[in-house]
Amino acid sequence: MREITTAARIGGSDIDANPRLRAAVSVAKAARMPSENIDRAIKKGSGELDGSAIEEQNYEGYGPGGVALYVEAQTDNKNRTTSEVRNVIAKANGNLGTAGSVAWMFKKQGHFTFDAAKYTEEEVMDAALEGGATDVVTEGDEIIAICELKQFAAVANHFDKLELKYQGELTMVPENTVKVAGEDAARVLRLIEKLEDLDDVMKVYANFDIDDEELERIVGAD
Repeated sequence: MREITTAARIGGSDIDANPRLRAAVSVAKAARMPSENIDRAIKKGSGELDGSAIEEQNYEGYGPGGVALYVEAQTDNKNRTTSEVRNVIAKANGNLGTAGSVAWMFKKQGHFTFDAAKYTEEEVMDAALEGGATDVVTEGDEIIAICELKQFAAVANHFDKLELKYQGELTMVPENTVKVAGEDAARVLRLIEKLEDLDDVMKVYANFDIDDEELERIVGAD
């Protein structure tokens, strides 16, 4: 809900002209948020309704093993949120950096997720490339169409015209990854979990790479 409000405040209430708002509404609908709640959040962000000011605040830094961290938060108290994020990262032997210190390591993309039980990869691929997407990948029971940020609205409109069911989002993808293992790997995962548990944190991105076997061992140990 806060993401819808922030997206409307920053980019305006026109979903077709605001890719971030469109992505936020797509996620909300997938979570079965009532339409009236979505409309209220948009109006709150655009200034049509009163409400406490919510600011977008992003944090950049490094965690265990030199893993880069990019944290997206939305807050009504910047000092509180900054203190909480800094403390969590510091306790993991990481450090909070300045704006721009790691953002360049990530690329913002649009992702459209389809249920592989309803669509084949070929069906999604044909529709995605026709609509302006750059790639399609299958991960488990999901098929993901990928596009550049500037193409998000156009690709979404194309899928809508074809009446395809999807969940769209804007995400940060690392240009390169850092291999971590052993205790560093466990610390990175614990750090991300603790950051995500903070009330004001919306998303956490990191450029780590952990082997599947190592990941299973860590999860099993917890």
